[in-house]
Amino acid sequence: MATLNSSFISNQTLPFPSPTNLPSHFRALRRRQLVPIRMSLPDNSNSNSSTDPITSLTRLLWGRALPPQPLISAVRSTWSATWLLMMRQLAPSSSSGSYSRPPGLFPSVPSLYHSSPQTPNATDSLHLYVGLPCPWAHRTLIVRALKNLKEHLPVSIAAPGSDGSWEFHSGPTDGSVLVAGPDKANRKKNLREVYRMRRGGYDGRSTVPMLWDVKRKEVVCNESYGIIEFLNSGFAAGSGPDLCPVQLRGEIERWNQVIYPAVNNGVYRCGFAQSQEAYDTAVNELFTTLDKLESHLSTNRYLCGDTLTLSDVCLFTTLIRFDLVYNVLFKCTKRKIIEYPNLYAYTRDISDA
Repeated sequence: MATLNSSFISNQTLPFPSPTNLPSHFRALRRRQLVPIRMSLPDNSNSNSSTDPITSLTRLLWGRALPPQPLISAVRSTWSATWLLMMRQLAPSSSSGSYSRPPGLFPSVPSLYHSSPQTPNATDSLHLYVGLPCPWAHRTLIVRALKNLKEHLPVSIAAPGSDGSWEFHSGPTDGSVLVAGPDKANRKKNLREVYRMRRGGYDGRSTVPMLWDVKRKEVVCNESYGIIEFLNSGFAAGSGPDLCPVQLRGEIERWNQVIYPAVNNGVYRCGFAQSQEAYDTAVNELFTTLDKLESHLSTNRYLCGDTLTLSDVCLFTTLIRFDLVYNVLFKCTKRKIIEYPNLYAYTRDISDA
């Protein structure tokens, strides 16, 4: 039984062999490619097995966008502070010690922002705020890329500060790589200042992702699923695959009801549990669900058959962090994703699509 421990001390790394080195039953699952996401897993087939896990985590989340040492230092210095802050302030628990994720105060995008041929300019004033380490924000970046919205939805990228809040970095960015930089919409120092610009002020949690109306100075939405639903269907200028086709919406919703509580939020329920009972419950639900997903993916390319959907995006951003982050830091230690042949192949398939 794993103990509740917040230390980040491990020599474990997550190897990702090249496709040619995958066992045949892995390669069989890697069928046709879909559309370029432009985010991929690093090929660590020739890497040293003793690589610092912070180095591996940094390369996984940021790739080669910046020299690794500054990023390693940034991640190393902020993980402990961020963990303690979340445990103290951002991880409310029930009387049984179970983690309860607070809902966003702005859960969906109002209809006035949904553009159409009749209202093509409805989205012109929107700006997206994200943080690269955040899996919820990662969802929005993936859908923004899949829907070819780079030219239509500008983004500002924040980084974790020493107090666990989201801060912006000074200095120009050319937009060709995703790195933390300045607040391009409001020129603020941190995301808390942006939230407080809204009419009537704001005293809640300043979270990412957040969709902002530059003209109205208003928070449009700060729930990741509300944002990705909107990015999929609310931009008249958007192209790319429909990630929530009408005929699959019922199935997508059923999958969301499975993966959100047990997997997406489940890893946080493990990491932020305040009692052994709460931890054991969360861990059992998490790995029972992973076992079910492993079985389902033995005969399906994606959750809904051969169609990539919003449910896959939501599951992917947890799986891609699992072995390096949740297995180590959040004590989800029963198994790693690399030990699930179908889940592992599925994660590689989406990352390479």
